[in-house]
Amino acid sequence: MRIPGGVRSPRHRCRLGLVGVELIYETHSLTTDNEAGIATGWLPGQLSQAGREQARQLGQRRRGDNISVVYVSDLARAIQTAQIAFGGSPIPVRVDRRLRECDYGTLNGAPVEEITRQKPDRIDEPFPGGQSYRQVVDQTRDLLREVAAAHDGHRVLLIAHSANRYALDHLLHGQHLRDLVTAPFDWQSGWHYHLPSNWTDT
Repeated sequence: MRIPGGVRSPRHRCRLGLVGVELIYETHSLTTDNEAGIATGWLPGQLSQAGREQARQLGQRRRGDNISVVYVSDLARAIQTAQIAFGGSPIPVRVDRRLRECDYGTLNGAPVEEITRQKPDRIDEPFPGGQSYRQVVDQTRDLLREVAAAHDGHRVLLIAHSANRYALDHLLHGQHLRDLVTAPFDWQSGWHYHLPSNWTDT
């Protein structure tokens, strides 16, 4: 099947293995912890009033953006973002534990300054009682393999946390983890990635 101008339809290009998955990453909306300077980690978190408005804007931005499916972290602040953004929408939302923030262990709920200070030392060495950023990369890699196999030729939205964005930039853009975790956060309305067909990163 062809569309006007000789350009192959997405479905036909998918069969030829020429498309892959267009990934869009959005961070969960602003939380009360964010506003208080607290690094939530694996704690649930709760959207603030400003965060709930951000989530509504995310829905306005993405509902008509040809999203096939939304994958969201199972932490409460991410789920709440997805519920506000896509509640009542026909777009399916799938909750996935592999999109969790890095587990700061005994430092979940610590001041952001403490986590920031430790980040360069936690690339491969886990936070006390928690995870390393390399472990977050591994769990994100596992999810991406499934997404590449299941959603070739589609646009997929991920709603997650800062550590998952580090993992995406590392796995799909080849950036060094140390550079990513030490860079200042600069919010934007979505990060775009291309996930090749049958991507495995082996």
